[in-house]
Amino acid sequence: MANAQYATGRRKTAAARIWLAAGTGKITVNKKGLHEYFKRPSSEMLVKQPLVIAASDAKLDVRATVRGSGLNSQAGAVRHAIARALCKLNPELRRSLKKAGLLTRDSRMKERKKYGQKGARKRFQFSKR
Repeated sequence: MANAQYATGRRKTAAARIWLAAGTGKITVNKKGLHEYFKRPSSEMLVKQPLVIAASDAKLDVRATVRGSGLNSQAGAVRHAIARALCKLNPELRRSLKKAGLLTRDSRMKERKKYGQKGARKRFQFSKR
């Protein structure tokens, strides 16, 4: 992809790398088509969201590599990366993407397990007698 815009996006432990270039609107994730990789329509919609807001879903090709976490978080990471790449490509889009909340990195992570407990919050069963 000549003259491609590169960006990274993250969500939970998923990290996505994006190359955005002029094209026909083809989205490839880990060398598979969007529909082939993300089976859920909600995940597909999540990935396409920044392109729809920028009104450039049919003008740009997206090539993504994503790893870590689950498919839903991976879709969120790809969405974050696409939004950041669009901002680099056209700085006027920043306001609309920021208003939609697409440029903010979702900081929610899994809470660590604590010692003396079964999990992050759950305690071991208490027996009075």
